[in-house]
Amino acid sequence: MSRLILAGVLLALSVPALAGSFAGSSAGASSAGSSASSDSSSGDDKIVLQAREDAASFVASNGRIRGAQLEAALRHLRETDEAARRASDMQLAQAILAR
Repeated sequence: MSRLILAGVLLALSVPALAGSFAGSSAGASSAGSSASSDSSSGDDKIVLQAREDAASFVASNGRIRGAQLEAALRHLRETDEAARRASDMQLAQAILAR
């Protein structure tokens, strides 16, 4: 069951990045639309990617070490993704590391 949730979270995390890439390369996409998509997904990616070190500490310590960047990424993911709201902190930290 936890692998299924983790797979769902990983899929949900990768969809915005794919959508931004698709918008930027689609024929007929306006430059404003593609830049808005890439700005949005790059900002999201930045928050999550900056939390990788904290996520590694969290996972290695079995949840005892909680860094500020990880907390920000967890909050961001849960605010923007329905599947992330149902996932545990550990599942989300592992998904961050898998990116």
